[in-house]
Amino acid sequence: MDEPAGMIFGNFYEGKRVLVTGDTGFKGSWLSEWLLGLGAEVSGISLPPATKPSLFNQLDLGQRIDHHDQDIRDQQAVADLIRKLQPDVLFHLAAQPLVRLSYDTPVETYAVNVMGTVHVLDALRSLKKECAAVFITTDKCYQNREWLQGYREEDPMGGHDPYSASKGAAELVIASYRNSFFPSNGSIRVASARAGNVIGGGDWAKDRIVPDCIRAIRSGTSIPVRNKIATRPWQHVLEPLSGYLLLGANLASSPDPHFQTAFNLGPELASNRTVAQLVAQLISHTGGEWIDASNPDAPHEASKLNLSIDKAFHLLKWQPVWNFEQTLENTASWYLGENSGQNPADLTRSQITAYQSAAAQKSFPWAS
Repeated sequence: MDEPAGMIFGNFYEGKRVLVTGDTGFKGSWLSEWLLGLGAEVSGISLPPATKPSLFNQLDLGQRIDHHDQDIRDQQAVADLIRKLQPDVLFHLAAQPLVRLSYDTPVETYAVNVMGTVHVLDALRSLKKECAAVFITTDKCYQNREWLQGYREEDPMGGHDPYSASKGAAELVIASYRNSFFPSNGSIRVASARAGNVIGGGDWAKDRIVPDCIRAIRSGTSIPVRNKIATRPWQHVLEPLSGYLLLGANLASSPDPHFQTAFNLGPELASNRTVAQLVAQLISHTGGEWIDASNPDAPHEASKLNLSIDKAFHLLKWQPVWNFEQTLENTASWYLGENSGQNPADLTRSQITAYQSAAAQKSFPWAS
């Protein structure tokens, strides 16, 4: 993965200066590793890793990219760094990403997720060069009406909990800056991407279902499942990342205003499963058992959540590669391999290669 990988994404990222905010996080680490494999010159802005272990450290990314320890809430520092780094492409992932934590730290959640987004957008206003900027939000940005059908990009923003509301607000900020300061024929092109519930190896966060499962399995205890009937659009971390990379390449290569909008990047409909189904599928590979730990007094979390991905399919020619079973198989194999002493970097790179190969076998345009 240290050499440019064929014509993946049309070889667009080879030699490009790419900035990833939130590079020390779970998705940011996977994205940084993939970008290195595509031949990009990768920089990062983020606080130090929030977990021990962290995938960022397991991949030794601090020594392999131009990382800057910086709080996204410091407007001047963010502006100075973006001006210094002069990115060709920017992926904004820096966030407070946890629903339950947002109930404990609402002010911090809004400061990071809303004002952090503002700081990056405002810094782009002073960038005197072409830059394609992809801002990552979430499937939870929509006003959740517990619909069975998938939410579309034109549906209203909302959010019951502080995390979801902060991401809905971030989407409004992104649209406002794009309409006010970044014309479609200008040098700065801005889009946003709303992913589903992302899982995969190397996630060590608290209060996320897969890391919670892995910790319980390794300690020999039963997995506590808080909301077994909640339905989510589960997808492997590489799925939305392929969408982010494809969107970034399209933004940079074409002034078509249709790319300068919001995109849902979710799984196929069959991957919308309950938490109980997810846990059962995971432990079919890892072993272990789970118990119902639902609590009627627990903070509110949405029960139903689905995404429509028609727009990404038609405009970006993007679609998921791995189905639900393959997603859980690859997730489990990463953790099992890591626990048996395999190198986490080798595991990560091999899954990126396998994912690219699977996309090529399906004749997906970005992988040909």
